[in-house]
Amino acid sequence: MAYQLIVAEKPSVARDIARVVGAKGRQEGYYDGETYRVTWALGHLVSLMEPEEIDEKWKRWRAEDLPILPAQIPLKVLPKTKKQYTIVKRLMRDKECMGIICATDAGREGELIFRYIYRMAACPKPVRRFWISSMTDEAIREGFAGLKPGEAYDLLYESARCRAEADWLVGMNASRAYTLRYDALLPIGRVQTPTLALLVRRRREIEAFTPEAYWTVTAHFGDYTGLWLDEKTGEKRLYDGRRAEAIAAKVRGKDALVESVARETKKEWPPNLYDLTALQRDANRLLGFTAKKTLETAQKLYEEYKLLTYPRTDSRYLPRDMAGRTRQAMEGLPEAYAGCSAPLLAQARLPMVRRVFDDTKVGDHHAIIPTGKRCDPGKLPPDAAALFDLVARRLLAAFYPEHCYDAVRVIACGEGEPFVSVGREVSQEGWKAVYRDMPSGKRKKAEKREDEETRLPKLSEGDVRTIQKAAAREDKTKPPAPHTDASLLAAMEHAGREIEDEALRESMKGSGLGTPATRAAIMERLLAVQYAERRGRAITATDKGVRLIAAVPADIASPETTGRWEKALSDIVSGGMQPERFLSGIRRLASSLVDSAKTSPADIYFEREERKGRGGSAKRSAAIGAVCPLCGQGALLENSKAYYCARYRDGCKLTIWKDCVVRAGGPELSPALMKRLLAEGKVRGSTGTIRHAGGVVRFEKAKLL
Repeated sequence: MAYQLIVAEKPSVARDIARVVGAKGRQEGYYDGETYRVTWALGHLVSLMEPEEIDEKWKRWRAEDLPILPAQIPLKVLPKTKKQYTIVKRLMRDKECMGIICATDAGREGELIFRYIYRMAACPKPVRRFWISSMTDEAIREGFAGLKPGEAYDLLYESARCRAEADWLVGMNASRAYTLRYDALLPIGRVQTPTLALLVRRRREIEAFTPEAYWTVTAHFGDYTGLWLDEKTGEKRLYDGRRAEAIAAKVRGKDALVESVARETKKEWPPNLYDLTALQRDANRLLGFTAKKTLETAQKLYEEYKLLTYPRTDSRYLPRDMAGRTRQAMEGLPEAYAGCSAPLLAQARLPMVRRVFDDTKVGDHHAIIPTGKRCDPGKLPPDAAALFDLVARRLLAAFYPEHCYDAVRVIACGEGEPFVSVGREVSQEGWKAVYRDMPSGKRKKAEKREDEETRLPKLSEGDVRTIQKAAAREDKTKPPAPHTDASLLAAMEHAGREIEDEALRESMKGSGLGTPATRAAIMERLLAVQYAERRGRAITATDKGVRLIAAVPADIASPETTGRWEKALSDIVSGGMQPERFLSGIRRLASSLVDSAKTSPADIYFEREERKGRGGSAKRSAAIGAVCPLCGQGALLENSKAYYCARYRDGCKLTIWKDCVVRAGGPELSPALMKRLLAEGKVRGSTGTIRHAGGVVRFEKAKLL
């Protein structure tokens, strides 16, 4: 019986699609129906070959074999998922299969997953593309009603292919070149290395920071306070403690004249809807989620609970034709949001505000919003409920009026010393009303400060107030804060802002480091290879990460370079860049990185690591707290088999094997035993004496009486 084959990316998505299209028969690896069969990938079933799989000579890491630049990078079936690939291939090539419907995730990576399978299976069947932004049954039916020819997404695939091959060419060549140069495992990536550079720069800024003492003087007027102000410079800090104490003593208990009361009406416009990066930043700041946790939770809310639209989006806008569905999303919100949604739903239709509806700012996917499916937040896992709450409130807030207030600035002068007080008087709560009942632990600190700033008393010029108390407080300037997930995501997203070339900076808007869908994985990769570490919520560069950035050329560590690549990948999708032209530039870069490794600084030291085998882990070297006995300069390092000098790259030949005296009847040399041997020259034990001289260790058995 003839059928159309639908290929989803995950089993859970395939199950939902199968239910909607009536493919109810569960078979091994797919669902069977009268008109459709629905199968799935398991993420990637097919990937690019490793170098050694292309040519046996590349199995050994040798500098003379670099750069590795195959004319074509062949595909391979991943061993762990070979069984599912075989099922998909059989279904694709089945003579009863009349066509393929690609239903992998609607984005660059989803397109690549399908096209690799399709290429590897050498499938000749026509392809149509299924493209949706939510997993509700209604959205799935709409997706099938709007299928497009697969060729319409050829340029998206070319962009995905170029991204994958660029990562392969840069990563394989640079990682091998620098690993060989420094005899340590040094993964280098097209995006991860400039991201690491952001962390290293922040660490250096913190380490170079010298705290400076300063003082502030606070005057207490009973029902409000003021800070001493230098009216010439606008500075509220004094860098002379004795002067600060003198000012406090001078005005304490004295009258102060209110010299000016300035009011300025200000507005805060509602926030934009969420894209993935903005959601990850808020979830980190308000909920303490890592970027990875936010993505995983949002993906569950999309796939499993069907409460959110597609999360891996870089748009913060909705198309204009979604106004009706957006209203339905509000109507479907849980009862807890009724108080905030009622004023909006009381209108005949939602206002078509430009900060929400803008077709020109919607790419492959629109902003993240609730789907409108009914749910009880109390039945969701706490993390999922908290993230859904952020998205639901953001949708409502986006349609509320602006937050309006009068910014009030009062200057009162006592004994010739001016004190400034700043407050705000809210005239329209606007969109901030949506966040009023948000759990207190999740409200922004800035909002709490604003609440406190609103309580200035009514003051007029000419009023006289007594300074009841005055105090000088000492403090110190603080270094830049370490990066968190939120701040690092922001730095990655806006990496092009600091580029001096104005034309390039403008062209790179929206082309930061990575994409919303990949940034969390990049951060986790830096942690996994020990270039970065978490300390509470902070993410900091490790010593290894700092040394790597010092070793590699500026091009590979520059956000500017990666931003150019991301823009070029976007241009491929729009037809503004030829794929082979892009890859030609990547090949030249890979070659230059290999050359740069040969002349990279020789005075940078990495702990030596043995490259891990399959299923194994890398064994790393460590200093044992002793100096090399041969050259007298380098630190003595230990790996799993021997002790050696940290200056081995500079020519020191010291190697002392741990088991060098075992055959003679002696013990294996532990770090403690080695340190004692170097300090004393000999160590006597019950079975004999170990002696050391000039980097040579020998064992003399004890004489029997």
